[in-house]
Amino acid sequence: MSNLVVTTAQGAVRGLLRGAARTFMNIPYAAPPRGAGRFAPPRPHEPWDGVRDATTPGPNAPQSERRLGNVDMSPYFGAGWSRGDDYLTVTVNTPAAGGEALPVMVFVHGGGFVAGSTRAPMYDGSAFARDGVVLVTLNYRLGIAGFLDLPGAPPNRGLLDVVAALRWVRQNIAAFGGDPGNVTLFGQSAGATIVGGVLAAPSAAGLFRRAIVQSGSGLGAFSTEQAARVAKAAADVLGIEPHVDVFAGIPDERLVEAASQLAGIDLRTETRTDPLIGLSPFSLVLDTQPAEAVAAGPGAGVDLLVGTNAEEGNLYLVPVDTYATSTAADVHATAARSHPSPERLVETYRRSRPGASHAELRSAIMGDALFGAGSRALAAAHAAHPGSGTYAYEFAWRSKALDGELGAAHAVEVPFVFDLAHRPELNGPNALLGPGQAPADLATRVHETWIRFARTGDPGWTPYDTGRRATMRIDTEWTQHDDPRPEEREIWT
Repeated sequence: MSNLVVTTAQGAVRGLLRGAARTFMNIPYAAPPRGAGRFAPPRPHEPWDGVRDATTPGPNAPQSERRLGNVDMSPYFGAGWSRGDDYLTVTVNTPAAGGEALPVMVFVHGGGFVAGSTRAPMYDGSAFARDGVVLVTLNYRLGIAGFLDLPGAPPNRGLLDVVAALRWVRQNIAAFGGDPGNVTLFGQSAGATIVGGVLAAPSAAGLFRRAIVQSGSGLGAFSTEQAARVAKAAADVLGIEPHVDVFAGIPDERLVEAASQLAGIDLRTETRTDPLIGLSPFSLVLDTQPAEAVAAGPGAGVDLLVGTNAEEGNLYLVPVDTYATSTAADVHATAARSHPSPERLVETYRRSRPGASHAELRSAIMGDALFGAGSRALAAAHAAHPGSGTYAYEFAWRSKALDGELGAAHAVEVPFVFDLAHRPELNGPNALLGPGQAPADLATRVHETWIRFARTGDPGWTPYDTGRRATMRIDTEWTQHDDPRPEEREIWT
């Protein structure tokens, strides 16, 4: 049998050869989420007869087309909704030369819990296959179907999809040359927050050996009280009661439209700020944050690499022309959405960053509120367990996009991880990596470092512990720092 036909537990699939990779697209890991099934746990997919074609992309989760001001994020978000029910699928890239017991990496895309898919060009896994890794990307339920907390429905259905995909990997990946005992789960942004949630989930124990959290948050979950506000708002938009039995009768088109009308809900409560500071009405729903759960023990035996970008907040300010015009009032407004003591927060950042502009302070506070504080909390919780392999990084290479202002913004590291920084759609004045060519040697090194961690559990620098807090700063030069900006770290704890 040709190595372009692989037999899985559900049936055979035929892929295609692309350079050094064999690629298999649109392989189901769970049944199509139709009707009431959109709000139920994922179910096994029915077997099929014959050989299923896996040479073209399939449908993805219902979603709106997503734009972000003046920067072209289409390689990141993809082209929007490609319709079809059977979208709980994986794409597998594996070396064309074959192999056995190869390291496996499973990627969870970002997109604010409302957008993204395996079809996005930025998640092309060819470079991983070229370098001896089996790379799996996956679709999961988004928006209302994936993350709206409704009476009568299990919460965090998108996360349950990821766990189901990991079970599929455990059962099937050896047929593609992968080692089911050496699986690294990694994700970026919303996908990274999901990875943190899976790390803390007892139901996922034993399904993966290592985890990478790129610009996620171990403190990014909504409480049930906050989630109930979102559910009520969604029900009000639709003119229905907030219960799964009613939502199950609403077509996907209306759910997608309703989700797009939920931005800006005030989720602050007496005991919690909004961990997404109004940028998305969807997240995990947990009364115990993933970092707090990891501190209690789950995930202690999983190696963890966690990090953020140096200027995360720039992505939410520069492309919409609100960065350079930032004022002191804007800085304080951002702090008020982010922290219970906004005046003290601003004072701390001004002291820590002497000479910083209002724009720089606003971006720094926003970045830590969304990603930095929660990433440090997750790293500290994991490192507290004796013998845990915990590593931290900060990606600091600055994109010259948008007249040089975009900088080391959220998502800029992703093309380097996938070794795609040379792609023309990522380079240009309004492209994510800016005009000219991004440094190829940096892409090579970042990509190789992620693979090294997947193979060995060691990215090549000092482990993170709660004393030294060693963090690798990744730029054209790589430098290790111990506990960078401790005063900023401490004010969030």
